[in-house]
Amino acid sequence: MNHKHLALFVAMTFACSSSALAQRSHPGGGPPAGHGPSSPGGSADNKSGATGHTDMSHASPSDVLNHNTAIASKIKALTGEDAQTACNGFKNLGRCVAAAHVAKNLDFPGGFDALKAKITGTGAVSLGKAIEGLAPSANAKSEVKKANKQASDDMKEASS
Repeated sequence: MNHKHLALFVAMTFACSSSALAQRSHPGGGPPAGHGPSSPGGSADNKSGATGHTDMSHASPSDVLNHNTAIASKIKALTGEDAQTACNGFKNLGRCVAAAHVAKNLDFPGGFDALKAKITGTGAVSLGKAIEGLAPSANAKSEVKKANKQASDDMKEASS
């Protein structure tokens, strides 16, 4: 009887850890900064177990942009720059898309390039701190939240 209990315990532990691991993968290099998983299902899109574009979770922004022309087009529309150029220097694609939205939403002098320089250059600061420096009258916290939501929506739309 002890062997049956042990086998049941091992099987349940494996089942629980497998679903938890499946929930950790995020298309496009993960969610924008400041956001957790966008939905409880995580990567339920990839039910077959085959590797597809959802397997890009640890890829660089450049790799993702090479495989996802929809998000590349969105970035170009937001920034006016080629997506590869626009996202060069960002840690992940979500941060690039969120910054592109902030620049478009606030339309401050210097636009996306000024914002990018503050968050990826020497002495880089957070997106919120960059907003405070470039648009002091804006509510930085609210703008970051709004841009992260927009970026998350864009990433979901581009991966479907």
